[in-house]
Amino acid sequence: MEPDEVMATSPVIPVVVIERREQAVPLAESLLQGGIPIIEVTLRSSSALDAVEEIARRVPELMVGAGTILSPADLGRVAEAGARFAISPGMTPGLLQAARRGPIPLIPGVSTVSELMVGMELGYTHFKLFPAGAVGGVRFLKAVAGPLPHATFCPTGGISQEDFLEYLALPNVACVGGSWVAPPSLIERGQWDAIARLAREAVERAGKAAGP
Repeated sequence: MEPDEVMATSPVIPVVVIERREQAVPLAESLLQGGIPIIEVTLRSSSALDAVEEIARRVPELMVGAGTILSPADLGRVAEAGARFAISPGMTPGLLQAARRGPIPLIPGVSTVSELMVGMELGYTHFKLFPAGAVGGVRFLKAVAGPLPHATFCPTGGISQEDFLEYLALPNVACVGGSWVAPPSLIERGQWDAIARLAREAVERAGKAAGP
């Protein structure tokens, strides 16, 4: 699998924190019910790797990936747990080089043109813009499209249901990452129907905006 295939899976990739292993499967099933077949489980909790493993084993039709990848060691751990892709908030030469040799694709995070150039020099063309809202968002993406037309983005960070369609309208944006589809409050309370509804709304709005 290549990064472009990952980013083409859904217009919205839910970015989630899973605090307890038992939340993983019902969350995955609720996203599928809402029409989103992909999830990014961030390594921000002690249960993250267990959650990735549970989803990979019990809900294989959902493409599970891991976020907040900070090192080659992280990359190895999530691949062993069953993640099918990895996303990092930033990038280091060591991480980029390890991912080129690794078993799963990495979508590295960037926030500057210089970082984009480093990544592209090493053969990367698909990036996470993070934190998108704080580094210019739509304006940044429009500005880099001219000098770097071959870079494709999944902007994440500060994106909400109010503005995600502005990002998806840009030709260099393949998808967006967002936590609003499965916010921590709904996960904690086990409100899986509400999450399915938010997922369905996001997919439907993205489809209508894309047109026929």
